[in-house]
Amino acid sequence: MSDQSGMQNYNRTRWLTLCGTIITQFALGSVYTWSLFNGQLSQKLDEPISRVAFSFGLLSLGLAIASSVAGKLQDRFGVKKVTMAAGVMMAVGFALTAHSNNLIMLYLSAGVLVGLADGAGYLMTLSNCVKWFPERKGVISACAIGAYGLGSLGFKFICGHLLAVNTLENTFLIWGVMAMVMIIIGGLMMTDAPKQAAQTITCDEDNLTSSRDFTLSEAVRMPQYWMLALMFLTACMSGLYVIGVAKDIGEGMVHLNAITAANAVTVIAIANLSGRLVLGVLSDKMARIRVISMAQVISLVGMGILLFSSMNETLFFISVACVAFSFGGTITVYPSLVSDFFGLNNLTKNYGLLYLGFGIGSVMGSLIASLFGGFVVTFAFITVLLVVSLVLSATIRLPKKAEQGHNALQHA
Repeated sequence: MSDQSGMQNYNRTRWLTLCGTIITQFALGSVYTWSLFNGQLSQKLDEPISRVAFSFGLLSLGLAIASSVAGKLQDRFGVKKVTMAAGVMMAVGFALTAHSNNLIMLYLSAGVLVGLADGAGYLMTLSNCVKWFPERKGVISACAIGAYGLGSLGFKFICGHLLAVNTLENTFLIWGVMAMVMIIIGGLMMTDAPKQAAQTITCDEDNLTSSRDFTLSEAVRMPQYWMLALMFLTACMSGLYVIGVAKDIGEGMVHLNAITAANAVTVIAIANLSGRLVLGVLSDKMARIRVISMAQVISLVGMGILLFSSMNETLFFISVACVAFSFGGTITVYPSLVSDFFGLNNLTKNYGLLYLGFGIGSVMGSLIASLFGGFVVTFAFITVLLVVSLVLSATIRLPKKAEQGHNALQHA
């Protein structure tokens, strides 16, 4: 009888954690509405939009850096406290953004502070939630990261309405309070996942099994870690660059008017969310590395259209949808994929370092475009990286620990 009540408590705790994670991720995803504010901030600060928009690049970098250290914070303070602190920090960041009267203050508040808060909450709550559901990691990742994507869509309407009826300053303050309340409520529902027994995992094609639980220092000594890192960086770079300049591609390369080109934002949001859900669910039904290969092929189709076709409106929307679908799917499948390779117990740390690729990818595309002038060179560079990544995903094998002997995964 006690076993049954213990199991009921376990299930109740993990489902509460999932609900809390979804609420938190929805609020954290709101930062992706940032482009709504560029125009008004540009007028307020009397600075060009490109300089104002750089705050979002800093935010993405802050997000990636905080994600990489969130595991250490969770070890010390627990998921509940770190999540709630991230909510408060986010509200403070938005409050300071509301009162920013120069670029440096905007960069520090909207870029650094909000980015660090978002990153501290994002990866840690996601990894913690995945650990609670080792038997359905793909679906749980899809739920959590799907909520993050839905947050960007939901807050697009919330922030759009707030801007229409409030001043820019009040909009930031209300947004900050709303996000903070949701994150704190979500945090209160979460519990730290129990330590997992080192898992036995069956290799994709070879039906060989391996017990694995790598610490970060063990993982980074494996060539597979850096192969996964390059694939992740490539996916982030292609997704974030195309998403960031989609409207400009529409106007500059396809000669669409501003209103039609702006529809790319909606197409991207729907494709991104679809990728998260479809590939996330699929990753529980087939080898996750094959799902990544599929995402890479879809992204290559999108890049191929951008590079080699004389684009019309339909082809333009198909191309950005392909890239956004692939990007959304990749970042959903990756936490579970990393746990397949290096175990669940150290997932927050192992994925955290790898997640720096998100921040590097977010600035690398823009950097190449500004250095070499325009879209085409950047698309070509991304296409080459995608081909390399596809070769890596087709040839990578699960790593083996030295002490496991030659039985496990002989050709890892």
